[in-house]
Amino acid sequence: MKKTNAARILDRANIEYAIIDYDTDPIELGAERVAEKTGQHIRHIYKTLVLSGDKTGVIVACIPGSSELDLKSIAQISGNKKCAMVPMKNIQELTGYIRGGCSPLGMKKDYPLYLDQSALEMDYILISAGLRGKQIKIDPTDLHSVTKATSCFISNPKSEKAC
Repeated sequence: MKKTNAARILDRANIEYAIIDYDTDPIELGAERVAEKTGQHIRHIYKTLVLSGDKTGVIVACIPGSSELDLKSIAQISGNKKCAMVPMKNIQELTGYIRGGCSPLGMKKDYPLYLDQSALEMDYILISAGLRGKQIKIDPTDLHSVTKATSCFISNPKSEKAC
C-alpha cells in the first residue's frame, strides 16, 4: 500500500495506527457514510474542517462526525471574532487534500488544529488518512500529541431536523 502523508508522519513519530479501507461514493462523502462503510459507530468517526478566521487566517477543526461545528466557540478559542468555513473550491489549494480526504495530518502547512475534547474520551477515533476511501484508526491522545492540537469543546450534536 502506498503511504499517505498522514501515515508517514505517524510512522516517523512511532505512533501506532491502522489503515481502514472502504468503498467510496463521490456523492456521499459524509461521516455517516464512512461509519457505515467501515463498520464503525458514528461516534468514532471524526471529520476535519478547514476554516478561515478574521484575525488568524486558516485554522482546522476536528470534530465528531455526528456533530456540527460551533462557529462562535471556535472563533473565541482561536482568537478570532468570526470564523467561516473555507469554500470547498479552496480546500485542495490550502491543504493539499480534496473533499472527503482531508486529514488533520500532513497538510501543506501546519495550521493550528483544534480537536474536540470529546475525542480524548474515546479509546480510538477514525480520521481521514488523506485519501478518499482510507481512514486512520488512532488513539486520540496520540493524535493530540503529534499534531500539538488544542483540545476544546467546539461541537454541538446535530439537531434531529438536520438528520
